[in-house]
Amino acid sequence: MATASSSAVGKLSREEFRRQKDLDAARKAGTAPAAVDEEGKSINPHIPQYISQAPWYLDTGIPTLSHQRKPKAGESSASIDSWYDRGKTAGPAATKYRKGACENCGAMTHKKQDCLERPRKKGAKFTNKNIAADEIVQDIEMGYDAKRDRWNGYDPSEHKKVYEEYAALEAARQKLREEQIDNQTTTDMSVVKKVAKAGKEKKEGDGDEFGSSDDEGEDEDKYADAADAVGQKLDTKTRITVRNLRIREDTAKYLINLDPDSAYYDPKTRSMRDAPDKSVRPEDAVFAGENFVRNSGESQDMQRLQLYAWQSAARGNDVHLNANPTQGEILHRQFQDKKEKLKDTTKSSILAKYGGEQYLEKAPKELLQGQTEQYVEYSRTGQVIKGLEPVKVKSKYDEDVYLGNHTSVWGSWYSKATGQWGFACCHSTISKSYCTGQAGIEAAAASSTANMLKAPHASSSQSSLPREEQQSLVEQHLEKQARGETASSGEQRFDHSGKRRLGESDGLQLDQDKLRRAIQEEKKRKTGKKEEWEEERDERNKKRKVGAMGDSGFDVTEEEMEAYRLNKPNFEDPMANYVDSEDV
Repeated sequence: MATASSSAVGKLSREEFRRQKDLDAARKAGTAPAAVDEEGKSINPHIPQYISQAPWYLDTGIPTLSHQRKPKAGESSASIDSWYDRGKTAGPAATKYRKGACENCGAMTHKKQDCLERPRKKGAKFTNKNIAADEIVQDIEMGYDAKRDRWNGYDPSEHKKVYEEYAALEAARQKLREEQIDNQTTTDMSVVKKVAKAGKEKKEGDGDEFGSSDDEGEDEDKYADAADAVGQKLDTKTRITVRNLRIREDTAKYLINLDPDSAYYDPKTRSMRDAPDKSVRPEDAVFAGENFVRNSGESQDMQRLQLYAWQSAARGNDVHLNANPTQGEILHRQFQDKKEKLKDTTKSSILAKYGGEQYLEKAPKELLQGQTEQYVEYSRTGQVIKGLEPVKVKSKYDEDVYLGNHTSVWGSWYSKATGQWGFACCHSTISKSYCTGQAGIEAAAASSTANMLKAPHASSSQSSLPREEQQSLVEQHLEKQARGETASSGEQRFDHSGKRRLGESDGLQLDQDKLRRAIQEEKKRKTGKKEEWEEERDERNKKRKVGAMGDSGFDVTEEEMEAYRLNKPNFEDPMANYVDSEDV
């Protein structure tokens, strides 16, 4: 039946409907010509109506079967895979604002109200700068399926990144699992024998060119620990492992001791409180009863915590272990700390009152008995092979490392004379020096400034030198002064050998006339009469004798130094501005 849909022609009357039925019957009988579509092709009248009738969104009002045919390539209707080209532009951006373009970015494809660019302070219409390129405007006529396709426009290659992310996470998780398994140590003899056997077979088969399946077995053993044990079920929601089946290798609790008078076994809860065989030590027994398990590990701490909660509640405190376990744990910890402090206080008060503290201090049990349960096995070189050894607490820096034959570290000695750090073993102030021991200490003491000034430089090896060279400069100066070769007592000069400041010697006597004359000359020098002062200085120096050091005309006397010091301004003195300007 190739009739138009009722939606296009409207509702048919009873007479029109009867005529349509008669026409369809005549076409099927062959007495009437078949219906023709828009392409001039006849439509088979025996096609059912639900096939020949077009849907409401594709109905054109004429008989047709085009909605049943595959659309030809190049038609106006877009395919289900067609989508907009995002981010593509029609060409390079314009250099000048065009009339009718967006006032914000300057593109011709949209207006200012539809612009997706951030609003500018001054749009491209006014600045004529940074004009955006025109976008490609596409008009895709999507069909019914394309409009309702939720994945239309999605790039499948983007989902590859999700696969890569999960693969990287799985690789990192597998590497971490391998490191945890490698770091674990085992005491299982079966595992040790397996490893030893694998090593022996590896040694025998060193000549094999290709690898064996032992490596694969080792990898399987690595991941076997992470698998669930036999007879266990892991609830992923509550993360609780439930033992619902008995492993075949395990011996049932009620079969350990078949004596009817032995420990009671409850078949409903599969529990046995007491030990089935009390003649065996609990540490050596395969099963020592569930009471033994309950009294080991952290169960005792839990029992103490529960007892404290009950006692606190009996005293009127609001402590409930099940309602608020964190509060109960904190209060119990505070109670234990106060109890320990009270015990220490009571002990200290008793010892302070009655004494006897020396009787409480005794040697460790290992020293008193001369033996210990700790087993330590050493090698010939003294290294620990098996067992534990007390470890010394060290810092993160290298300790007990002495370089250059030193017996002390750098910075263990400080020189007050020079203000430098050094080694205590040799008094060397050079960090990378070689240790010289006691000889270095003596050499450092002899080379100090105080000893060089006090002690004479003469020695047995210098006996051939002249007497003047064997004496120190101070002794030579004193000897020359006694012979009268130096200047008079009033014209004492600067002592270069002793490094002494002029006017600072003990019992210094200054000539008042020369001091008054020196102060006047110093004032002339400061007031600007430099030429007159230089002439007087040259004339005065000509009259002087040659000094002990042989430098004529340039020695400064004690009076001149005192005059310079008196006229020198002292900026640190708060009364410097009130000094009298008259002559001293």
